[in-house]
Amino acid sequence: MTTKDFKFKSKTLEPLEHSPMVSTLLSVIDQLTQQLQQQGEQLSQQAEALFKQSEKIEELLTEIRQLKKLSKKPKLGASSLPKDKDDKDDEPPSDLTDTPKRPGSSKRSKNTNLKIDKEERIRVEHVPEGSVRKGYQSYIIQDLMVKSVVTKYRLERWQLADGSSITARLPNELQGHHFGPTLRAYILHQHHHQCVTQPLLHKQLVEWGIDISTGQLNRLLTENKEAFHHEKSALLPAGLSASSYIQVDDTGARHQGKNGYCTFIGNELFSWFESTGSKSRINFLELLNTGYDDYHFTEQSFSYMERYKVAPWIRKTLTEATERWFANREHFEAHLQKHGIANAHYRRLITEAGLLGSILSHGFLIDRVILSDDAGQFNVLTHALCWIHAERGIKSLAMSNEIQIKAVEWARNEVWDIYKALRDYKNSPNEEEKITITKRFDELCTTKTDYYSLNQVLTRLYKNKDELLLVLERPEIPLHNNLSERDIREYVKRRKISGSTRSDEGRRCRDTFASLKKTALKMGVSFWDYLMDRTTKKYSIPSLDQLILVAQK
Repeated sequence: MTTKDFKFKSKTLEPLEHSPMVSTLLSVIDQLTQQLQQQGEQLSQQAEALFKQSEKIEELLTEIRQLKKLSKKPKLGASSLPKDKDDKDDEPPSDLTDTPKRPGSSKRSKNTNLKIDKEERIRVEHVPEGSVRKGYQSYIIQDLMVKSVVTKYRLERWQLADGSSITARLPNELQGHHFGPTLRAYILHQHHHQCVTQPLLHKQLVEWGIDISTGQLNRLLTENKEAFHHEKSALLPAGLSASSYIQVDDTGARHQGKNGYCTFIGNELFSWFESTGSKSRINFLELLNTGYDDYHFTEQSFSYMERYKVAPWIRKTLTEATERWFANREHFEAHLQKHGIANAHYRRLITEAGLLGSILSHGFLIDRVILSDDAGQFNVLTHALCWIHAERGIKSLAMSNEIQIKAVEWARNEVWDIYKALRDYKNSPNEEEKITITKRFDELCTTKTDYYSLNQVLTRLYKNKDELLLVLERPEIPLHNNLSERDIREYVKRRKISGSTRSDEGRRCRDTFASLKKTALKMGVSFWDYLMDRTTKKYSIPSLDQLILVAQK
């Protein structure tokens, strides 16, 4: 009932009913109603202010997440990946159910691929008279036998007529060892494949009854691994000879308490890791030149010096000099000193040029593509860029208003549309689509939006046009560098678990077994089978470099 209703009724009251008390009550009711209306308006204004405040807080939180590069809350949907043929559900017999099961609810047969090692028959106890035997019902049990096996070899000895003696020889795989090949393979597998630390591995072996010290365990992991190191050293030459492109990346790999780096070189055929104390371009070129220590000034070397603006007098001096090939670093440094080249910046560029010439003279193809995430040390020869890393420059922009949000969203959509077009182009290259994609990329990078920072990112993207669109000329190369990031994640995981290596042999073994493991898996070889084959010295599995060359053919 409103105040108007009260007033209306007050006017219709009879004179006898319109007493002073009634008038006073009506006046109080009218005042209270006005106060309620005012309070209601105030509450409405406060609610509206709180709503605007909450919107502003959400905008600020979004901006903070972008500035701190925090990940957004993932929106997880149902998996759309097709199931493998081996994982398809067995269809239930039609006479058992009339209602079809939902996808994924049926189970695959788990016993189809199992190898039966032994078979035992269990008979029924106390069979009632008159029963008819109906054969056997199969029931499969999988188990694992873990126990220590200690063998004493008694080596026969004979004394010869001349007083000397001969002794029977141990099997070849046991020569020089007090631990069998299976145990040695298990230790290598656990440490290098399962990332089990030495203290945990030692504790496990002792609990299983193996009498082994921490020093013996460390020696089994790091000493007498020359055969493995030799096989690892053959991976890079084989991988390069079998590949028209390589993918590269690096990550931190501490050693002896100091910051170091591990460089990855590889592709779908092989993985090769090497840890050093630097991640400079000189370091990368030296890794590509693994196996050689020479420096060579070629036509490409002088083109490289010109590209990076080495002083003209230095280029002229080196061009006119008779010496172009240098056997090692000392010989090369002496040559630069002889001609008065002391500037550190120019010496670095000249060293890079000499290494580049050496690499090319030893068979590195000048048109072999090097795909990276735009790290400067990898920008040599024919260089391509990862599209995912390129898009991150747009994604990481801090947006503070709706105009900037829409501009960034438009740019990201354009980038991914071009990416999809390139992916389709790789499957069926044609000149018409090549022109269309190039034109669309130009339009994206030259568009001026209302967001200045986005315009700067697009300008930088345009400068990398040749490297991002190299796939139009070389459809076989990938569009992203995800493979190298997946492979080098091995070091990130190990760094989080173990921190760093302490001995040079430990670091060398870390690089060797990571390279062998990743390459074996890419070649479809079980790493456990590979280790067992090598520790038993059967060598029934070909060397991994040979498998790479066969896979390439």
